[in-house]
Amino acid sequence: MRVGLVSPYSFDVPGGVQFHIRDLAEQLIDQGHEASVLAPADEGTVLPPYVVSAGRAVPIRYNGSVARLNFGPIAAARVGRWVSDGDFDLLHIHEPVTPSVAVLALWAATSPVVATFHTSNLRSRAMQAAYPLLRPSLEKINGRIAVSEDARRTVTTHLGGDAVVIPNGVRTSYFGAARRRPQWCGAPGRPTIAFLGRIDEPRKGLPVLAEAMPEVLRALPGARLLVVGPGSSEAARSRMPAEVAAATEFLGAVSEEDKAALLASADIYVAPHTGGESFGIVLVEAMAAGAPVLASDLPAFVRVLDGARAGATFRTGQAGDLATQLTGLLHDRERRDELAARGRRRAEVFDWDVVTRQVTAVYETVLDARPRPRGVASLRQGGGSR
Repeated sequence: MRVGLVSPYSFDVPGGVQFHIRDLAEQLIDQGHEASVLAPADEGTVLPPYVVSAGRAVPIRYNGSVARLNFGPIAAARVGRWVSDGDFDLLHIHEPVTPSVAVLALWAATSPVVATFHTSNLRSRAMQAAYPLLRPSLEKINGRIAVSEDARRTVTTHLGGDAVVIPNGVRTSYFGAARRRPQWCGAPGRPTIAFLGRIDEPRKGLPVLAEAMPEVLRALPGARLLVVGPGSSEAARSRMPAEVAAATEFLGAVSEEDKAALLASADIYVAPHTGGESFGIVLVEAMAAGAPVLASDLPAFVRVLDGARAGATFRTGQAGDLATQLTGLLHDRERRDELAARGRRRAEVFDWDVVTRQVTAVYETVLDARPRPRGVASLRQGGGSR
């Protein structure tokens, strides 16, 4: 099968959607399919061999965040050439209503289309405004996937129709094999707390965690907060209470290997996000690495945590409740071990082998439903078919 995957977001500043597309492409290639990814990327960005750049992206505020998108006549020409040259059996477009190369690919599509929706935003003004303009193009979509029940509800609310829920995938064996690093491991009376997310994006919740930390430090003066993610550490530090700033280490953006090692090393991973999350892939990564998880009780997070059985939760945005739950867990090693064990088992549901089988089943359903010319017995199959 020859599949073209489209990312609306730039690969030079990767995020959850880009990682999802990258990993899915590699899974497909490993299974003998041919896969090509089209994505915005600045000139000079080091890209995997299967990724084709659609050109430079510009930062635009979108869906409560700042996304790097690419749209316009030059991008449209590049998308058209990629679609034509690729001669794909199927296009898999992610976030097809995002004003970037995703929309352009949908307009240019001549082969069957599968779309994956990642966004969870029932009040999305962008989707409400875009629907009348995009309706004719949306009719090109033959199969719909949503990464969570929240994303599915967003689709049904704004676009009508339905979507099959297939979660984001995680390389659970990779995170499960991560080795602990002494510099990130806690010690009696000196536990380590991990946070991963864009430092200067409020909905990732670092300000909530910083507000909770003084109470944690009163109970455990040796606690350390390890912060991973892009953004201005100086600005974030300046907004923290002095004792919290002194107990915080900003590690910046790190490699996948370092991220896995940090999650394996920390005494607890905290996800204090305040909204706008349709899944929570980093929760699964943390669980796969063996970190006990404490997360805000966003519906998407609660579902990932199997109804809060595979991780603990606190009331979203409530720093006092976060401090209480976090302090209690740091004092309770047995409870943390129990959560870590349950988390590892839960993470297996999201393993890429499982997820890829579900995605390719959608591909096969869409392709089997496509009208075929007389005399054509079967679709080209396998990576060596061309």
